[in-house]
Amino acid sequence: MSDPIPRLPRALDLLAFGFGAGRSPKAPGTVGSAVAVLWFAVFASMPLGFYLAWVLIAAIAGIAICGEAARLMGVHDHGGIVWDEFVGQWIALIPLVPMLDWDLRSTLGVLIGFLLFRLFDIWKPWPISWLDKRVHGGFGIMIDDVIAGIFAAILLYFILPWLPAAEAGWYGVAS
Repeated sequence: MSDPIPRLPRALDLLAFGFGAGRSPKAPGTVGSAVAVLWFAVFASMPLGFYLAWVLIAAIAGIAICGEAARLMGVHDHGGIVWDEFVGQWIALIPLVPMLDWDLRSTLGVLIGFLLFRLFDIWKPWPISWLDKRVHGGFGIMIDDVIAGIFAAILLYFILPWLPAAEAGWYGVAS
């Protein structure tokens, strides 16, 4: 049986553990990314400039959030700290913001963006693996997910034109 995850000060706990997603007993990073997609549905209606500013603020704040949570827990990058997954997932989905209509193409794009981010976050190809091993503190916790998000966003950008477009109405169903 694994040790229980300690409680942190309320606001820090809420953010670092991704509104509770990081307390999932199985695959907290994947659960955190899924919860981040739900928040993406809220933030994606912003104009692109506001969305990018929000993600930048979340990333900078994440350095402090993740760093302080790790310090209080005495663990460099505890699996339950998922604010970094939130930010990485939001970065991965940037190519969708200008065209998001919740039609077939953009919904498939969200799913593919989620899967691509999880792939890069788990696989950790170079330079993600190098950064993950050598950069510490809050910045170290954040940077590998930021880079995984950038890799996923680039790939998603080139995949999006190949996805099927819906005709009229939601999922191609005429009203």
